Amino acid sequence: MIMDRIALVLAIIGGINWGLIGLFKFDFIAYLFGGTYAGISRVIYTLVGLASLWLISLLFRDRRIEHEDRA
Repeated sequence: MIMDRIALVLAIIGGINWGLIGLFKFDFIAYLFGGTYAGISRVIYTLVGLASLWLISLLFRDRRIEHEDRA
């Protein structure tokens, strides 16, 4: 599903950003888009948060049904 892939990419971006913050105190998203409180930075942070909520659904999906639908 395309939404799963988009959410995964956004979650990876967020995870890498948090890793940079934790290791180097460097917020890459804020650096790229003009600060933590810049409008575009806040949009990206929001999208990453929504993507992580979407990915929670992966924990509860029955993978067997998806495989049967493709066959």
